[in-house]
Amino acid sequence: MTAPPQDLPHIAARMADIAPFHVMELYTRARQLETLGCRVIHMEVGEPDFPTPEPVIAAATEFIRKGDVHYTPALGIPPLREAIARFYQERYGVTVEPERIAVTAGASGALILALGLLIDPEDRVLLPDPGYPCNRHFVRTFEGRPQPLAVTPQSNYQPTAAQVEQAWTPRTRALLVGSPSNPTGTMLDGRELAALAATVARLDGHFIVDEIYHGLTYGCDAETALGISDGVFVVNSFSKYFNMTGWRLGWLVLPKTYVREAEKLAANLFISAPSPAQYGALAAFKPETIEILEGRRREFQARRDFLLPAVERLGLRVYAAPAGAFYLYADSSALAPDSFKLAWQLIEQAGVAVTPGVDFGAHQPERHLRFAYTVSREKLEEGVERIARFLGQS
Repeated sequence: MTAPPQDLPHIAARMADIAPFHVMELYTRARQLETLGCRVIHMEVGEPDFPTPEPVIAAATEFIRKGDVHYTPALGIPPLREAIARFYQERYGVTVEPERIAVTAGASGALILALGLLIDPEDRVLLPDPGYPCNRHFVRTFEGRPQPLAVTPQSNYQPTAAQVEQAWTPRTRALLVGSPSNPTGTMLDGRELAALAATVARLDGHFIVDEIYHGLTYGCDAETALGISDGVFVVNSFSKYFNMTGWRLGWLVLPKTYVREAEKLAANLFISAPSPAQYGALAAFKPETIEILEGRRREFQARRDFLLPAVERLGLRVYAAPAGAFYLYADSSALAPDSFKLAWQLIEQAGVAVTPGVDFGAHQPERHLRFAYTVSREKLEEGVERIARFLGQS
């Protein structure tokens, strides 16, 4: 643990373990360059470039126009919890009781709610490395200890049941995984999910599965952990597949025995999720909205299919092809020994913003860059051309 900055009169010790989001620093620099007249190709931020579907906007607008914009029940409005439950039945063939669904202020709110329910000071939580950086910071915020699991292409950048069992300690309380994952876009299939769930249950722990990129899969369907066990905690979101990042709306599916405690904690943490977002999201499951979203999913797949071979022609290597989300996690070591330095060179000298591996953990971060294909194919093509020129390849 590093010491907190000396120029602050007092700051909680945990803040020494909360690392900055390097991608946001790169994003800020990109915006600075743009104000100076430079054109930057953005492949750094994991946010869909598509607008919110019109049916969602119309539903939220109609709700706001009525003027009755107030708090909602802590776990969300009943019609939305029921709509999410129907979605699980229609898309996955899985029955989820609406009362087990907590509507939250984004997927971050769902993860905070789950960890607040489960983690005591000094409890350990197993997390894949590389993985989404906020997860380990959420654990630390509750005075828990993130316990990284180094994952490699050999296991598709996902933890195995044997690895979890070997790493488990008397203070380990939970395993948190993402499928599809950030930054790699890889998934756990039903057999792998079942093995992890069974191992964690046998060790008397909790299994938390981040499914926020469900819907954004290519050539295969994601399987929800809710089809395996009613004892898992599943996080999802309206941000990625539903193109509603700024609406800050997600949900958590809990085992039934935790619902009352979740309601109590949610009311204290954030009272309720934003009411306009909840009423807008009622339209997210309409057939006309899903038709829009599926067209966008196909476009993401086309972008992936262009970018994957393109970056490999540049000399990067993607050892586990992404089956979902909208990221490529590429080994850049053949081009440069330090991906952090390379990312800054790319933005300053090529006008291309990508994310260095240091954001995603401690397992070989200097060897990796993450590319987000969240811009048009034309911009992706231009970004690849710019990188090629920077590398002296064209």
